[in-house]
Amino acid sequence: MKQVVEDFLKHLSVEKGFSPNTIVAYRNDLHYLASFIEAEAARRGWIPPWAGFDRQAMLSYMLSLKERNYAPTTIARKVAAAKSLFGFMVAEGIMSANPTKDVASPKVGRSLPRPISANQARRLLEEPSKLFTLEARRDKAMLALLYASGMRVSELVSLNMDDVDTGNGYVRCFGKGRKERVIPIYVQAAIAVKEYTKEVRPHLAHGPDEKALFLNLRGGRLTRQGFWQKLKGYAKSAGLDAHVTPHTLRHSFATHMLSGGADLRSVQELLGHANISTTQVYTHLTSEHVRRTYDKSHPRAK
Repeated sequence: MKQVVEDFLKHLSVEKGFSPNTIVAYRNDLHYLASFIEAEAARRGWIPPWAGFDRQAMLSYMLSLKERNYAPTTIARKVAAAKSLFGFMVAEGIMSANPTKDVASPKVGRSLPRPISANQARRLLEEPSKLFTLEARRDKAMLALLYASGMRVSELVSLNMDDVDTGNGYVRCFGKGRKERVIPIYVQAAIAVKEYTKEVRPHLAHGPDEKALFLNLRGGRLTRQGFWQKLKGYAKSAGLDAHVTPHTLRHSFATHMLSGGADLRSVQELLGHANISTTQVYTHLTSEHVRRTYDKSHPRAK
């Protein structure tokens, strides 16, 4: 069963272009499902393991998740992963019927992090300047760039040197499904990144072949977890809510842009919220239009 899972994950990676982080999440969710199916198969004599897995078995799986006290959001995610796997197995002819077809997905209310105010964002962004270390100067550039662009933290730490054009004020990143987007950034953020690359990064890099933009003290690419810990420290010292996360800055970016008069379609483009329908709605927007909207709306671009 776990080999089928790995085949499915390869399909998601190669054919669907899912990110490594998404693949890791799917693997964790589906390996638990595979273990559940294999245990049921051993108990009931199913050969192959999924031969007897039907709607009732799927409901039993969902009950087992609930009994393990998983959060509703986690259960919903694991069920969604199972539905995707069984859909793949039917499409590949491995199973003749999808056992999840008539199983309703758990309803989970979507909660967004509370945005911080523009004044709180300013305080947070100024916090690294109170320290005089290489790390603090790197963090100043990262915070400025994150708030300037609304990128996901995974996109931020994945940036390479040639992904940022500080002269023209743009950053290029690759979002979900490896979809590329180019985002304008305000002047102060571009300056912070330029100062980091010129004055700090050379002291962190162990050689000229390192492509990563933001480096840790060992000379390797800084991780999401590493940046998150730094952000928590700065949020605390700035007197902000302890639950400020990288996504809080992304949400604040969107909120502040909309409050400043940006139209929803431009913000969707900047954030990379691009499913098929939303992409079709705003593909007519030109880069210059997005640039003008950004300069008009971002609280730190004025």
